Amino acid sequence: MARARRKRGNQHAEPKQISPEQFVVEVPDDPYAEYEGREWDFAWLPEDETEVVDEGALHALVKSWRHGRATRSIGDVLSDAYIALFSVLMIGAMIVNVIIGSQASSAACDTAACLNGRLLVPWGMFFALGALTLSFARLFGPVLASAAEGFWLMEAPIGRGRILRGRLWAIIVGAAVVSAAVSAAVAAVAGEPFGVVGAWAAASGLVASGLVAWAAWEQSYGRVRPLRAMQALFTTLAAVVLTTMVAVAAGWVHVEPPAWLGQVPWFFAAVGGAASVAFGAWAHRRLEHFARGRLTSGGSLVSGLQGAMFGLDLGLARDILVDREAIERGHVRPTAGRWTGAGALVWRDLQRLARFPRPLLGLAGAILVPYASDAIGLSLLTPLLSAVALMFALVPTLGALRVLSRSTGLARMMPFSTAELRTASFVVPALLALVWGSATLPAFLGVTGGVPRDPAVAPVVAVACALGGLLAAVRWQTAKPVNFAVPMMATTAGAVPPTLVFNLVRGFDVAALVTAPILLNVSPLWSLGIAGVLLVILRVGFNMEEMQEQAKEQQKLLDAERARSGR
Repeated sequence: MARARRKRGNQHAEPKQISPEQFVVEVPDDPYAEYEGREWDFAWLPEDETEVVDEGALHALVKSWRHGRATRSIGDVLSDAYIALFSVLMIGAMIVNVIIGSQASSAACDTAACLNGRLLVPWGMFFALGALTLSFARLFGPVLASAAEGFWLMEAPIGRGRILRGRLWAIIVGAAVVSAAVSAAVAAVAGEPFGVVGAWAAASGLVASGLVAWAAWEQSYGRVRPLRAMQALFTTLAAVVLTTMVAVAAGWVHVEPPAWLGQVPWFFAAVGGAASVAFGAWAHRRLEHFARGRLTSGGSLVSGLQGAMFGLDLGLARDILVDREAIERGHVRPTAGRWTGAGALVWRDLQRLARFPRPLLGLAGAILVPYASDAIGLSLLTPLLSAVALMFALVPTLGALRVLSRSTGLARMMPFSTAELRTASFVVPALLALVWGSATLPAFLGVTGGVPRDPAVAPVVAVACALGGLLAAVRWQTAKPVNFAVPMMATTAGAVPPTLVFNLVRGFDVAALVTAPILLNVSPLWSLGIAGVLLVILRVGFNMEEMQEQAKEQQKLLDAERARSGR
């Protein structure tokens, strides 16, 4: 401190030089000599036993701390969002009306092919719900914890059972309720009797809860491969049932269902209930063995998806899931590219599709959609449903377009314009859309009992639906995130950006716009014209920043030319 004061007094003083001989440390012969003869007072710990920390009380303390710092109550949120509640009630009334109408119109289905095809609808939904349940369970945990809980609750010397058991049984019961409701709605829309609807609702709900309980038990051991194998099995069975339904409705295959087939849903329900209780109890016993990393990884994924859905950005939510899958994969073997120019980007898309051919499975499922739609009597909505299904199938093939659209710096590094980059990214998805249109041409001809079309008109409808699905996928991937820096719009639910409400319909709006003339029974040539206009717009894009930069460059060139002419 004295040296510091001298420095303040004389800022220009030279620092004092100290020779190495001055650094001498004197160590006494007996370091403890000065402490001899002293009397020491020791503070002993109390003889009472230490109080054991109760996990439930600690968790309640955390909950009270978080609730005590909340700025709004649940009542305030619900009162501000009454429009959303009104919309939910209105949509629910519409669903009930559709179910009642389907039940009333089911009497028109009196042929053997129609009855047998309708009988397979709940089967396909049962296996599809099983595959979807396993996918979500494998992706999220199914038991999860937030990052804060994993940081100090899971690391503390306390038991995890009392913290996790409520979440375990909540996810098991939630899977049962959601799956039962979805299965019941689909079976009722298909025109099944209410007894069959109840049977399939019980089967789907209990089997889904059993699968979640089994996934939780596997999570305690850190195993994922059995879940992948079972998910592949359920997906294959769903595809087989859907294909059989199309073949039966088209009259290609004649199936006589046995009488005992109606009791199979109750058998599935019994097996699912037993699995729910058994695997749920086994997972409950092993709650102490759940790995903290696995618990917090699911919690972080949920937090990321919540942030994406706060902006109603479905594309960002998919990006988060793709990033999670890439992290689990770890690394891949690099391969050399080919071709030059924009063709190199096309070659990379082909390499990516060959390395991960999973999108081809989605394309195969999208091919079955128009056949199944005609088979269950939704011929009028077949073009729209087909375009939407193709959109979901082509979205994974447009990853390069997504990166180039969001990373403008990367796009500027390439010696191509925006139109050239997007055209190169369209090539592989356009080829897949062409394959889809060729494979679905018989469905638009009405071979499965749908609306028969003129052989000269059906190819135009197939091409229009293929273009609608392709352009909808491009719209999905090139959509910009919501800009929260713009002036907000006042609503009853608070201030929101003006473009926020359009995020959920991005992609669907293009599919509906292209297929609208077909749905209105107008010439499909109008659909091709609309698709051509949208193709030009989506190919060029409207990036205001890029257009302003191009305008500045053009202005500089114009000023330089004027200066030369003046001289």
